[in-house]
Amino acid sequence: MRGKQAPKRNIEGDGKYNDKTIAKFINYLLQSGKKSVAEGIVYDAFEIIKQKTKQEPRHIFNKAIKKVSPLVEVRGKRVGGANYQVPFQVRGERRYFLGCRWMIEAANARKGKSMSEKLAQEILDASNGEGVAVRKRENVHKMAEANKAFAHFSKS
Repeated sequence: MRGKQAPKRNIEGDGKYNDKTIAKFINYLLQSGKKSVAEGIVYDAFEIIKQKTKQEPRHIFNKAIKKVSPLVEVRGKRVGGANYQVPFQVRGERRYFLGCRWMIEAANARKGKSMSEKLAQEILDASNGEGVAVRKRENVHKMAEANKAFAHFSKS
């Protein structure tokens, strides 16, 4: 690693709920610096969730993120001319990032509706333990399980 590591920026909560996790999710969702558009999408999705479930959308969102976030992942490591897929435990911040990214990608892949409707549906599916993002997590865990014989390479 060259140079100094960038300092961690302190991020304030979002405008509506004053929640840092939602603010981070909005930041992951935004494209081309259009934060107001990303906020609109997330808040509309939360409104749809509230109408469908009659529950607080923040709690459903947090439940969905917990079910989508991976505990282990595999990384390629070169050992003596061979590449091995070595399972590593995922740190908390990366776990949240991967969960958000997979949920956004899964919502984008859905067809037909507006982004807020697709995101709301993906959050609801994830909170129930189904959907594309949850399948992605299960696949990553299966890969780690299949390659746990190479876990001893992670020590060095």
